[in-house]
Amino acid sequence: MRRRSIFCDALLEVETDKFPVHKVILSSSSNVFRARFMRWNQNGSKRFRIGGISSEIMALVLDYIYTESITISENNVQDLVMAADMLDLVDLVQMCFQFMRGQLCADNCIGIWRFSDFVISPETRTLAWRYIMNHFEEVVVCEEFQELTVQELISIIEADELYVNNESLVFEAILHWSHVLEERKGEFPQLLTKVRLCQMPLEYIQTKVIPNTLVKNNYNCMTTVSSSMQAACDVAESRLYSNPLVRPRLPEAILLAIGGWSGGQPTNIIEAYDYRIDRWVSVTDHQERPRAYHGSVFFKGSVYCIGGFDRVENFSSMRRLDMVTHTWHEMPPMYHRRCYVSATVLQDRIYAMGGFNGQTRLSTAEVFDVEANRWSQIASMNEQRSDANCATLNGKIYICGGFNGTECLQTAECYDPETNRWTMIAPMTSPRTAVAVVAHAGQIYAVGGFEGTVRLCSVETYNPGDDTWQEVASMHNPRSNCGIGVVDDRIFAVGGFNGVTTTFSVESYDHLLNIWTEVYHMDVFRSALNCCVISGLPNMSDYTVSRDVLMLLDIGSDPLDAVELD
Repeated sequence: MRRRSIFCDALLEVETDKFPVHKVILSSSSNVFRARFMRWNQNGSKRFRIGGISSEIMALVLDYIYTESITISENNVQDLVMAADMLDLVDLVQMCFQFMRGQLCADNCIGIWRFSDFVISPETRTLAWRYIMNHFEEVVVCEEFQELTVQELISIIEADELYVNNESLVFEAILHWSHVLEERKGEFPQLLTKVRLCQMPLEYIQTKVIPNTLVKNNYNCMTTVSSSMQAACDVAESRLYSNPLVRPRLPEAILLAIGGWSGGQPTNIIEAYDYRIDRWVSVTDHQERPRAYHGSVFFKGSVYCIGGFDRVENFSSMRRLDMVTHTWHEMPPMYHRRCYVSATVLQDRIYAMGGFNGQTRLSTAEVFDVEANRWSQIASMNEQRSDANCATLNGKIYICGGFNGTECLQTAECYDPETNRWTMIAPMTSPRTAVAVVAHAGQIYAVGGFEGTVRLCSVETYNPGDDTWQEVASMHNPRSNCGIGVVDDRIFAVGGFNGVTTTFSVESYDHLLNIWTEVYHMDVFRSALNCCVISGLPNMSDYTVSRDVLMLLDIGSDPLDAVELD
């Protein structure tokens, strides 16, 4: 009827085009149209000129008002959202921003970030900001990066949550931005003060920063470099972070150490490791039930704690911790009670394997579909395995060692979800129960454990390509039932039992150098804990050492100042 001008009682004039419309239809969809028609209706006018919108966009808007259907594209979305915002079409504004969020990439994230502040959409602006923070290396080479104002660039590079593998990338980014326009070079000294020069290797500063013409020919720049180098020396000597120049950025990923056995009983303690500072932070929720010998995984913003033991009961339960809201949620229970369980995530599903139900060592395995919110049983393993451990690599699950009720196992096997079959692989070089297993750099690592007589500090790796195990550098300390995870391209072995007592010690492995290095300890001695790595959260700072508090603290304390609870 609109297109045939049937019963139309108004004519919208947009640029050189005219659109017959029904006042009642437009008024019911938009408060702006309602107000205008009521105001214009006083003089009996039927012709209304609309400015600030192109005729092409108005045609799309009218189609949407009449049909609630519209085609949004990269070419029209910004004009469309501005028109929808001007006409108070709230649902259309949300549809446009939803489209933008789905199109986020390095090429457009800055534009969307800036635009969602002009047409207000806090959620879109936050997502675009997070994309810039997490993909800075790709963003700096895009055209939009050069369109930033100096204040916008400062807000990005001074942010603690900006993730860069090397701070030199930030220095090179401000050089790139400054050289595009001659007048921008005057902004360089201010930009340089936002670069965390203390986080750069000294060699890079000496060979790349100081010789640069924008630096060496400017007194303020040279002062910034000199002050940063002195602050770096102060940190190296005393780990004194009171100087803002040495403020570390937030880590991209955090290692969580969850629960465990401490002081002769299970604990609900959760500690988070901030590798940028080399310190642990307690993030414990004391309302959560203590558990040990459990599994834990991180999946889509939540940590799932699976099975375990509390001294009285072997659990079949699974609890989900929402890392954004800090709330625990009870999830559907497993088919079996599983203490000493092995757990992992593969292809967006959570797997739980083996364990001990209080009477029998289990060979059974099951999988949790998060979308369907239910567990399903899968093929059983070839062997009963409690106190084993597992990892995923190349679309398969590898489970190693464990205890079958009689002996510590040297065997390992692999699960293919495509065929729902377990296949035995080459046995490890040593029996290992209470072993820690992790995938890293294309290999499966079996770390520590108990071989039936002594706790192990040895480590071996499995190569799926040739089905062989090979020993690598041993840890400094023997440990069984320790936590394990990969952060900052290093493997971390956390806590455990050394054959005499539980421990709070932590060490990390560099696979390129094939060496283990002791890092800062946890606050609490514990074994039978489980670790997982979290990342990509909007509130990562909740799980790190506070950068604001850090500026006030000297954290160069004696690494032996914690108290053993056992």
